Order: sequence, then structure tokens, then C-alpha cells
Amino acid sequence: MTVAIKEPHTKVTAEPARRRSPVVRRGAPWWFTVPALLLFAFVVLVPSARGVYYAFTDWDGLSPAFSWVGLGNFAEMADDPAATQAVWHTLVIAVAITVIQNGVGLLLALGVNSMIKSRNVLRVLLFAPAVVTPIVSAYLWRNILGPDGAVNSLLDAVGLASWRQDWLGDPDIALWSVVGVIVWQFAGYSMVIFLAGLQSVPREIHEAAAIDGAGAVRRFWSVTRPLLAPAFTINLMLSIIGGIKLFDQVYALTGGGPGHATDTLSTLIYKDAFTLGEFGYSIALAVVLTLVVSVASAGQYFGLSRAEKAVS
Repeated sequence: MTVAIKEPHTKVTAEPARRRSPVVRRGAPWWFTVPALLLFAFVVLVPSARGVYYAFTDWDGLSPAFSWVGLGNFAEMADDPAATQAVWHTLVIAVAITVIQNGVGLLLALGVNSMIKSRNVLRVLLFAPAVVTPIVSAYLWRNILGPDGAVNSLLDAVGLASWRQDWLGDPDIALWSVVGVIVWQFAGYSMVIFLAGLQSVPREIHEAAAIDGAGAVRRFWSVTRPLLAPAFTINLMLSIIGGIKLFDQVYALTGGGPGHATDTLSTLIYKDAFTLGEFGYSIALAVVLTLVVSVASAGQYFGLSRAEKAVS
């Protein structure tokens, strides 16, 4: 007889897995920003607030005594032909730079984005003026555009002496000479931004449009242009803000002259403050300039952002 021997059954119980407590990542405490905020307030906010206060006084910039004039400085602007002319010149320069600079920059970007062999060299040469200090560029062009400068000398050499102009001394063309110098310097900057946008456009989209029979102009307008909306936004914002705040090139080229033919708000602020000693009035002009820049940039930003969303 066979006896079956049962082996003892050993029950193995698995230990419950230990749950790891979730790692809670917390940002840096807000009070770490207090030193930076205090420094910013001390360097920027407090002087700005004091400046706005002085805009309502007749302070001359030196004397500790001054009187409160309320809105007198702002009312004086309406009767000041120099201020009215400066506002007009500022708007003309800002619009002209925005349109011409970005138009030229876009054309240059389309040119160097092609498959020509010298495209890399051209990109460097066309962008080079943008890295030159604006004041250095302005003094260079002041000599080139002078009565005996390179431009008039070249016109004499090619038999076009009748085209000679006092490019910076003639009130009718001095403002446009300033615009031309600024466009020459910063068109390459706009080109680089447009070029970055062009290189992000998938080539397959262009190939598909070409297969469908779309020509070069149609492909640009219907395919490339909508995809360049972010580049347009950046370039237009930089151009309009830079044009409204323009000072150094204008002052170095013409000093705001002849007369007030090229005065902008920035140059007029400088003259009223440091030449005439009318600090209260000049600060009031600066407040107006700040408001113009804020309104123009905010309006343009929201308009272009809405256009971007419509395209996307």
C-alpha cells in the first residue's frame, strides 16, 4: 500500500508596494523678487513718477524753487508751432520707416532666400550696417551727404551736376534724407527677421502650390505671406516704436535743422531741456511722447495679433 505524503503548503504573501509620495515642485518664494523689484522701483519707477510730477511745474532743472502750473505746459504745446511740427515729423518718420524699411527688408529676404551661390555673403553684407553704432553711422552719412560729400561728387563725375543737392541743409528734402539713412542701416535687420520666417515655411507647401499651377506672385501672396504673420508683427512693432523714439541719428545728422525742418519730439525735448532750460515743458513733451509710443504700440500689437489669429 502506497501512502501519499502531502507536502506542507507554504503560502507566500506579497508585501504591499510602498507608494512613493508625489514630488511637489514649488517655485521660488515670491519674496526672492523683492530686491529686484525695489531696485527697479528706485531706478525706474520713482524717477518716472517724479518726472511726471515736474511736467506740471515750471522747473528750470537747476533751481530748487518751482511753481505748480497744472496743465499749463500741455496747453502751451497746442500754441507752440515747434511742438506741433515735431509731432508731425515724428509721425512722418515713423510711418515712412515702417513702410519703406520693411518693404526693402522683405525684398532682400526673398532675394537671399533663393538658391544663388553668393546668398551667404550677401546676408552678411546686407546685415552689416545694423551692427554699426547709430551715431557712428549718422556722422558717416553726414559727411557723405554734405555739399562736397561723396554723393554730390559722384553726381559731378557722371555728368549729373544739376542733380546736386544740399541733402541735409534743404528743408524740403532733409527729413527724407534722414529717413533714407535709417532705412539703409536697419533694412538688413528687418531682412534677418523675415528670412527666419521664410526658412520656417515648409518647402512642400510651395511645391504643392506650384503643381496646382500657382505662379511665384500667387504663391507668395497666398502661401508665404500668411505664414510670415509673426515676422510682420515683430518687424512692424520694432519699426514703429523705433521711429517714434528716434533721436540720435536725427541729432547727429541735422541737429533738428535746418530751422525745425527735421525736429522730432525727442530732439525737441533735448533742446528745451538742455538748451533753453525749460525742464518742466520738456518733461511734458516726454510724457506726450510716452503716451504716443504706448498707444501706437498697443494698437498695433492688438491689431497684428488679431490678424495672426485670423490667418492661423
